[in-house]
Amino acid sequence: MDWFAEHRSTLSKAIDACNHRYAWTAYAESPSSKIHGKEPPIQGKANFERMLNRDFPLTMPGEVGRIGEEVSPYTREPLGISYPRVDVETLYQAMAAGKEQWAETSVNTRFGVCLEILHRCSQQLFENAHATMHTSGQSFIMAFAGSGANALDRGLEALAYAYKAVQDIPPTASWQRRFGSGPEIQLEKEYKLMPVGVAAVICCATFPLWNGYPALMASLATGNPVVMKAHPNATLPVAMLVRTCREVLAEAGFDPNLVTLAADTRSEPVAKTLLEHQDTAIVDFTGSPAFGSWIERHCSQLQVYTETAGCNSVVIESTDNLSAMATAIAQSLCQASAQMCTSVQNIHIPAAGIMAQGRQISFDEVAGAIVEAVNQLLEKPEQAAFLCGALVNDDIPDTISRLRSEGNKAGRILRDSAPYAHPQFSHARTATPLILEVSQQQKSLYSQELFGPISFIIKGQDSDDCLMAASSDAADYGAITSHVYSTDEAFILRAQQSFNRSGASLACNLINMPINFAAAYSDFHVTGLNPAGNACLTDLAFVCRRFRVVQNKVMKA
Repeated sequence: MDWFAEHRSTLSKAIDACNHRYAWTAYAESPSSKIHGKEPPIQGKANFERMLNRDFPLTMPGEVGRIGEEVSPYTREPLGISYPRVDVETLYQAMAAGKEQWAETSVNTRFGVCLEILHRCSQQLFENAHATMHTSGQSFIMAFAGSGANALDRGLEALAYAYKAVQDIPPTASWQRRFGSGPEIQLEKEYKLMPVGVAAVICCATFPLWNGYPALMASLATGNPVVMKAHPNATLPVAMLVRTCREVLAEAGFDPNLVTLAADTRSEPVAKTLLEHQDTAIVDFTGSPAFGSWIERHCSQLQVYTETAGCNSVVIESTDNLSAMATAIAQSLCQASAQMCTSVQNIHIPAAGIMAQGRQISFDEVAGAIVEAVNQLLEKPEQAAFLCGALVNDDIPDTISRLRSEGNKAGRILRDSAPYAHPQFSHARTATPLILEVSQQQKSLYSQELFGPISFIIKGQDSDDCLMAASSDAADYGAITSHVYSTDEAFILRAQQSFNRSGASLACNLINMPINFAAAYSDFHVTGLNPAGNACLTDLAFVCRRFRVVQNKVMKA
């Protein structure tokens, strides 16, 4: 059972990809039967369906009952799956039992277990896709790739950085020195990597494993027990991961309670109880800016790693391909119904318009091209289903309704939102993008993330005014992605400087690709330099404080 040797080439390739930042994936991103064969897709769906309307096969220490309130955004029916409700104190006592053995085992053994967990999860991509689809509302393709293969890549990336960090510390060293005229002193030194404590991973509803995998890998590989706190809307994908972790740990001879699940409900949340426990040392949080900010302010005793949200923006100064630019932006407005942390929300255009393909075109023409691109992308129901998926909860239609009214008063509606008819699920909760035209004077409308398919086309005085407004918003309110379209190299340089000073990364002139896409091993996801989050996926800072070094030194006779 030498899993480290079995998977070492995968880890080495991941480390090399991180070192050189090239395109690579360890996992198949496409669910095509040409890649996987005909049986895995059928079996994956059957495995998902067998989990419905029964207790999830997972027992937890301190179990005091069963809970579960997931409702499919596609069928609008409860999944009927129940999970262990736990007494937190009893759970933590059980987690403590195996932590010393885990901390004392070799680095390669720990990393081998983590690599095997990722490998087994990669064999469950089809059932994970159905589980994610029917909890988070993603389309099947997005659930398979974004919450499956791409999320696994982020987990492997975190593992690669953790391995780089621990390899920086040699296990032993010999040390010699003379003090004055005395004899040469010889010391044998031993360096031990020590975990810091329990890591609580608080997952979000829409992409529960995108941050779940890397947070789990970073903490578990460095010796820390992990409790996964799933969102009550999307517990199933996290429970499946926890089950796999526990199976692998047990097979390797370790206490499975090194990884546990803390399920809860919206009316009785458990996150703060986990954060306040004396054994918790680390928290990884993905979710709302409100709770993320609360954690950052009130959990100073913990290592806190957050990814929340921001006002992701586009500044359009000029373009040599109006149609391709409009389609790229439109795809971001539609993809996953803008329920992604990388979705574009605010589109800044100069009042006088822009230069496009050698001619001046008006503000209205640019805005109209974006609206038309959205309409074309969603013209066919199957394409709308592929791009938009479903809305994760009923709060989003309420937000759309409120912004429709407020936006119509403050500006004008360029494109109204409406449900689309899903070709497979007649009861699916759906909505197409609402696009509002406003001026910078209506900043109160767009200066926070509005979760769901809501976007603003914002009229600025000129291109530099648009740039200043967008980069200032990134600094003040946060941004995870920022975009500029321009044929002017001087403007691009100014934009890079302005956004970078605001703590935001910038993408320029992206077309013919999903501009929401964040590439593992190459793109640093979140900078930690603006209010959209204080941590980055993935860099050394994400892993290196999750362990500390103690040393023993003995004088040789």
